[in-house]
Amino acid sequence: MTRKKATLLGLLAILLWALLALFTVYTGDIPPFQLTGMSFAIAFLLIAVKWVVKGENVSAYFRLDAKLWLLGVCGLFGYHFFYFMALKSAPPAEAGLIAYLWPLLIVIFSAFLPGEKLYWFHVAGAFISLAGAALLITKGQDLQLDPTHTPGYLAAFACAFIWSGYSVLSRKFSQVSTDVVGAFCLLTAVLSAGCHIIFEQTVWPGDLIAWLAVLGLGLGPVGGAFFLWDIGVKHGDIQGLGVLSYLSPLLSTILLVLLSGVEFSWPLLWGCLLITLGAIVGSLRIFRDLLHNRPRSG
Repeated sequence: MTRKKATLLGLLAILLWALLALFTVYTGDIPPFQLTGMSFAIAFLLIAVKWVVKGENVSAYFRLDAKLWLLGVCGLFGYHFFYFMALKSAPPAEAGLIAYLWPLLIVIFSAFLPGEKLYWFHVAGAFISLAGAALLITKGQDLQLDPTHTPGYLAAFACAFIWSGYSVLSRKFSQVSTDVVGAFCLLTAVLSAGCHIIFEQTVWPGDLIAWLAVLGLGLGPVGGAFFLWDIGVKHGDIQGLGVLSYLSPLLSTILLVLLSGVEFSWPLLWGCLLITLGAIVGSLRIFRDLLHNRPRSG
């Protein structure tokens, strides 16, 4: 797997995450833990079909080191758990913006990985894109950090550190097959189902469109994307992918404006422009590699 190809697959994961909000809108009133459990169950079935068709030794993907199990389950389930807790305990704009510090943290943390170097354009691009994400999430309104919502803010910070930590530490297991993500998806589905039983009331999709949206989530943003992301952070330009991750809220906002009636505003436009500028600045090395067509093995 060349570095360039792995980076492009990681970028595809980011593009799939841009569909998350749109697909979620069409799932209707399905509660979050139930929806997460259903989506990750679909993702597991997707990889399980591949295992069966190719006659692979499935048990090998479940005989994992305890550290790898901890990393995978904390990354996939832990992120979603604290994200939902943050949204329940704090205003969505503030919680969402804090949680979306994870791309910036990936850029910073990845500098400590062997063979990686932090360049000025990585940091500059990440901060420019973060400013754009702030405009998209807050819609240009002032943030009100109310101390009574501290538990929610802390949960959002946990999201940012969990996902950035999972992404960077995955590099330490670059020799491990991406198929192990299927095992993480199965356990995440089971744990999400448990949280659903404890915290929520079951609501099944009300029509075919809702069922298709759930299927789309499992095949894409809440499922298939995690396999692509695993390849990207293990073998690709992880710092460039960190900056490019801000394209997800950009494209998500554009899709919502075009397809679900979200009202256009000037803060949205400026947010989109800032994220685009930040992505360009932070991806200078990726553009250089693509233009010079020099594949680098990861």
